[in-house]
Amino acid sequence: MYQASQYKPENTPFVQLLFLLLFAIGGVVILAIISAGLIYVCYGLPVLLSVLKSEMKYPDAFKIFLVGQQIGLFLVPAILLAVIERKRLSKFYGLTAPKLNLLMLVAILSICWMPIMGLSIEWNQKMVLPDFLKSIERWMREQEDKLAEVTEAMFKMKTIGGLLFNILVVAITPAICEEFIFRGAVQRIIFRIKSNPHVAIWISAIIFSAIHFQFYGFLPRMLLGAAFGYVYFWTGSIWYAVFAHFLNNAYAVCAAYYLQMNNQSYTNADDIALPWYGYLISAILTLALFEFVRKQSVQKSADSN
Repeated sequence: MYQASQYKPENTPFVQLLFLLLFAIGGVVILAIISAGLIYVCYGLPVLLSVLKSEMKYPDAFKIFLVGQQIGLFLVPAILLAVIERKRLSKFYGLTAPKLNLLMLVAILSICWMPIMGLSIEWNQKMVLPDFLKSIERWMREQEDKLAEVTEAMFKMKTIGGLLFNILVVAITPAICEEFIFRGAVQRIIFRIKSNPHVAIWISAIIFSAIHFQFYGFLPRMLLGAAFGYVYFWTGSIWYAVFAHFLNNAYAVCAAYYLQMNNQSYTNADDIALPWYGYLISAILTLALFEFVRKQSVQKSADSN
């Protein structure tokens, strides 16, 4: 999976992390300028100023800015790291074309782990800090409420066009950009520091969750990051992790659209409760499918040698 180059030795992992940071700063600035210019041309100066203030009066314009941030902050640094290391993207990140049978397996796996992820969301939402940290907890709740307002504005959809636009913004773009940076770049770098795939997968999953600054969604996002990491490590192709990430986000968008079309709040999508054995079945099926994916990858590696 993670193999050193046969020709030119790579920079040290810490230098690579520094490059990622510098590329992320430059990328987000440049893409912010490009996005702002596009919003100005399409919507005008008042709308641009509203977006720059993080107001949600014009959600579609805000989504353009969000896509630019995703590309500049995540995708550009991952690509530039491969360029600076003089490596082909296909080898550096594993861009082997996915196989249909494995894509179907990943899709089934994504369905099976949904109840467990839902349970982790419920647990995380009930998090209570000790009394001496109550001021921090109030601040965290305030930030969570502000983010919920942004999410609610973004998820308002009345047409098929709005649904497709949200799938692009919320599902396709993050799936590609975030998987390239967190699984492709960060997980790979951490593996070079500590040659243990589990350590690399879980540390990159923690970073993936932390960078979203959603305190009451940290646990489920960390678990998802680890799931994507194992899928990537075992299959050897980042496209399976991208596909799993896309399915997770696209489900949220489609569920929100369906609920709104039936005059319900999109937040009702998280209100589905299962009996305890439903979560147990979910856990057993998820672990069994993960083991199957692992064995498939081991067999594939053995056949290729």
